[in-house]
Amino acid sequence: HGQIDKLEALLRKMDYAPRQGAWRHPERTAIFVGDFIDRGDQGVQVVRTVRDMVDAGTAMAVMGNHELNAIAWHTPDPRKPGEYLRPRFGEGWAAKNRKQHQGFLDQVEAEPALHAELVGWFMTLPLWLDLPGLRVVHACWHAPFIDWLSPRLRDGRFLTPDLLMDATTEPLDPAEKDNAVPSIFKAVEALTKGLEVSIPEEHRFADKDGIVRERVRVGWWNQDAMTLQDIALLPDPKRLALPDLAVPDHVRLTPVDTKPTFFGHYSMVGEPQLLSETAVCVDYSLGRDGRLVAYRWDQGSPLNGANFIAVP
Repeated sequence: HGQIDKLEALLRKMDYAPRQGAWRHPERTAIFVGDFIDRGDQGVQVVRTVRDMVDAGTAMAVMGNHELNAIAWHTPDPRKPGEYLRPRFGEGWAAKNRKQHQGFLDQVEAEPALHAELVGWFMTLPLWLDLPGLRVVHACWHAPFIDWLSPRLRDGRFLTPDLLMDATTEPLDPAEKDNAVPSIFKAVEALTKGLEVSIPEEHRFADKDGIVRERVRVGWWNQDAMTLQDIALLPDPKRLALPDLAVPDHVRLTPVDTKPTFFGHYSMVGEPQLLSETAVCVDYSLGRDGRLVAYRWDQGSPLNGANFIAVP
């Protein structure tokens, strides 16, 4: 999230060091869960650091929703001359889009060649990694959507320019987003932004930017959740005010197997902890003055909360 100082501090804490043009560890490989830009004002430096590591083979990375948003911001909308796939102009969502993206734009908006180069690199990021022993995705490991999406992507994991419009255009009927019928938009949205559930009109709420939210994000990893109140990712006053509705079947994702899944996105707070026997989130609100968190994984060893590493 555009905070190079914290990134370098965490790499040093994990015994990485800059050598031969990239940060390197004598034995380990870093895996980044996306969201390199926005929030902070050093997104270009973060992207260059991560990119150098990926190019050197000392890291891997997946696409986050902020990279997807940056791609859509930069890509003209073929249906609307002068506009872009991520709306830039006007009030409401367009104003929120610019506010969210401003830290990165301040660095690249006056340098179109650099802007295009970095967006081009974002397009080289896979939507997920399925590796021996572990899985990595930015927001949600949705096996049915991954299976459906794979044959439609380049090399099974990469977005292509011809898919961008479908991947970033929400269905006209909001109810369509909540059902289990796949689409390019819903599959990419689930992987990079997580799952959401529609809430009754009387329970809709305004977020911190004044945008009225018609859906609520849910903790897809929570296998014990019975109701919307159990699974909604909201502060307690808003969560407990939700209706006591049953968890919809399409957000009750059964683990594929015992292979652990690592992800970011959810701006957790408090001490880093395992979310389940197979789910690990490493996003602890860095973009909101929280800590940058990593998990030191060893193949063949069970997940252990003692393996989290963080910088303040």
